[in-house]
Amino acid sequence: MDLLKVTAAEFQRNIGRYQDLAQRRPVAVTRNGRDSCVLISDEEYRRLKRRDREVLGLADFTDEDIAALEKARPPEEARKFDDELDR
Repeated sequence: MDLLKVTAAEFQRNIGRYQDLAQRRPVAVTRNGRDSCVLISDEEYRRLKRRDREVLGLADFTDEDIAALEKARPPEEARKFDDELDR
């Protein structure tokens, strides 16, 4: 997806136009020649939010969680990727 760059002044003068364009491609708003923010469609934002990951530390796991992780084994079909471990 090509990123369209516009100055903050241009964005302010034609905000409706860039809102419409953001439905099809990201619009980067620049300030003093640097990217300041990016306008994306609501659909794209929600897609990205679904992919969010929560990072947990060991303190976030119960003893039962840790025991279950220690017992976990990869499925048999994962063996086809073993050769990638040697790289």
